[in-house]
Amino acid sequence: MRYVGRVPAAPLDRFIDDIYCLSGVPRHRRMNVPPMPSAHLFINLGEPARLRDSDPSVPPAVFAGGWFMGVWTRRFLIEYPARVRLVGVHFKPWGLSPFVDVPAAELRDRWVPADAVWQRSVNRIRDRAGESASADEALRVVEEELRSRLAEAAPRGLGLVQHTGGRLETSHGAVPVGALAEAAGVSGNHLAAQFKSHVGVTPKRVARIYRFARLILSVDALRPVDWSDLAHAAGYFDRAHFSREFKDFTGHTPAEYLALRRRFPAEAGFPPDSGPMPAD
Repeated sequence: MRYVGRVPAAPLDRFIDDIYCLSGVPRHRRMNVPPMPSAHLFINLGEPARLRDSDPSVPPAVFAGGWFMGVWTRRFLIEYPARVRLVGVHFKPWGLSPFVDVPAAELRDRWVPADAVWQRSVNRIRDRAGESASADEALRVVEEELRSRLAEAAPRGLGLVQHTGGRLETSHGAVPVGALAEAAGVSGNHLAAQFKSHVGVTPKRVARIYRFARLILSVDALRPVDWSDLAHAAGYFDRAHFSREFKDFTGHTPAEYLALRRRFPAEAGFPPDSGPMPAD
């Protein structure tokens, strides 16, 4: 499968980590995706994809067009069609807020059809970024749509969330939330309320996800792995808590996860994203 991606130009880069296109035959049809510090938009330009929540009480979904996903606090599974063609957007955790009118809490741990958020947009995007369009052209079409959807004035409170969230991003979740609130001159309760409004979760939960992402991305499966050292470097100081959170987020113990990484190394040409793992 081929990956083409890029960071969008300003001002979109304040809210979006990257826009990318996936095309071709997937090496693995089913991928287990742990929580990562992102919200998402997917525009499916090919056959339908299936999504399954790790919560068995949530029914699976099939998407032929596109779908939005807010920040996820648990893992989910995506099942690709036999041949993939889609454009994806990795928003920063707070990045959806200036593009959609849906409350962030309604997108947390959920997938929502794109047309329910951006009415009558998916067919227009699919028509312009169809089978004959190159990957670069498909990215340009989606980037133009994003520019047209960006609010002229930032929603109230987003600046505070963006500033403090940026500190969580650069520190990989290591800055105490109390210190963030104090530095911003607001109460912890006010900061939490603004994060719930624009991210859908508290800053403490965002910090946990950034910390976990740092841990996962620091794993070098080609070398011996000292999980105690990696966990400590990522800010886990309680081994039992680390083990529980790792199993909750990935569905595997650290040893099982490492064995899977070694069995299924990342494809050449893909970005260094070692979170999603085959579920075949």
